[in-house]
Amino acid sequence: MFKRSIKAILLGFMCTTITLGLGFTAAPTTVQAATTFAKGADIGWLNQLEDKGIKWQNDKGVQQDALQILKDHGINAVRLRVFVNPPSNYQWTKKDGTTCFLGYSDTNAAVYMAQRAKKLGMKVMIDFHYSDHFADPAYQDKPAQWANDSFDQLKNDVYSHTHYVMSALANAGIYPDWVQVGNETNTGMLWPDGSNYNYNKWAQLINSGYDAVKSVSSSSKVIIHLASGANNSLYRGVFDGLKSAGAKYDVIGMSYYPYWDGVDYTKNINSLAYNLNDMASRYNKEVMICEVGGPQNNPTQTYNIIKAAINKVQSVPNGKGIGVFYWEPEANSSVLPDSYPLGACNKVSENTLKFTSAIDAFK
Repeated sequence: MFKRSIKAILLGFMCTTITLGLGFTAAPTTVQAATTFAKGADIGWLNQLEDKGIKWQNDKGVQQDALQILKDHGINAVRLRVFVNPPSNYQWTKKDGTTCFLGYSDTNAAVYMAQRAKKLGMKVMIDFHYSDHFADPAYQDKPAQWANDSFDQLKNDVYSHTHYVMSALANAGIYPDWVQVGNETNTGMLWPDGSNYNYNKWAQLINSGYDAVKSVSSSSKVIIHLASGANNSLYRGVFDGLKSAGAKYDVIGMSYYPYWDGVDYTKNINSLAYNLNDMASRYNKEVMICEVGGPQNNPTQTYNIIKAAINKVQSVPNGKGIGVFYWEPEANSSVLPDSYPLGACNKVSENTLKFTSAIDAFK
């Protein structure tokens, strides 16, 4: 069992000399970019929950691998996050005092889970947070090991870390279909250097990640990901700024959470659709929903949210809408320290979960 092995943090993780000494050659030209519409699940907590004894039942009430259950409901892709040097217990306490699971989210974990997904014929997205914990609109903290580095060193840190993880995946035969350079970067990344008050520096950091990805796997599509997918003015402001600064990327990724927006999805789904279409035409990029979610205690509503999101992405003209990923369907609030309420499982018993009808939206 993989459980314990992923808890060994790799020393010298960002060292350029190690990175360049891997002896890795780029992906063969026969590797093709993803063309099938991605119906995906972020499963970053899965292995950590498995380690804590959590089991899942299929629709018939039979215990089964959660990944297989997801596949049987139409999920054809997984999303895996990577932190730079996460704490050894894979937990993080936020500024408000709440503690959350990070999920096993180092390089070894990403390789292990990507291999599990590939064995089931699933596509893979890698999500670089460039932090030791979750990065999102409220947190874009530098990894502790990079905290005192100059900006030029920081660019090298991003390149080396990205190249290292991508090379580890490639050495295991994994060439991700998509790679996020940053997570929910509404106001930049690696604050304060990469704040969007300085698009030039932010774009340079993005380009360091982009170049590292492409040097290992030229077919991988690089995503820039923001939250608040129904907010067109946010997206225009950010991507106009990044375009002027010369940022390189292939896909615009969005998060869409009506629950956190505080509205019924019917009130802003058309704003999401407008933004998807506008981003695709304004910047001539593919678009996708990298994160969507709904309340675990209302699976009918969550089903409808997923269906609506898939419909809007698939309706983007010229085939530029390429996928929708749920964050994280294998979860239930009862097994998480922060009681995150947007999983897609019910609790059957103390350590047993069963997926709700919400994930039928992916069939």
